[in-house]
Amino acid sequence: QVQLTESGGGLVQAGGSLRLICAASKHTFGPMAWFRQAPGQEREFVAAIRWDDHKYYPNSEEGRFAISRDNAQNTVYLQMNNLEPEDTAVYYCALGDFSSSDSDRYSWGSAYAYWGRGTQVTVSS
Repeated sequence: QVQLTESGGGLVQAGGSLRLICAASKHTFGPMAWFRQAPGQEREFVAAIRWDDHKYYPNSEEGRFAISRDNAQNTVYLQMNNLEPEDTAVYYCALGDFSSSDSDRYSWGSAYAYWGRGTQVTVSS
């Protein structure tokens, strides 16, 4: 069993930046990802990264978010720049135990076996 702990959320003004951190309780080779969920909305894929540093983003990604990973520290990061009020959500870290050549799979929440409790990001206008 792996535990994931997110941190780095908070309140920021529009145009600001935040860096989310997700620490895994033990070493893992699986893909790690960030999802988010705003009140009344469905969970949304934000970014994913494989062990070999290959990264996945939604087609709608505007280049404001960047995922990275430190395998030695069992940690994944999400750098969020130029934040907008529409980015307000609870951000969840997820860990998968799969490897796939299908890039779409990395955006499926159902593909990930482990989830953190989430960290709140609030962007004020």
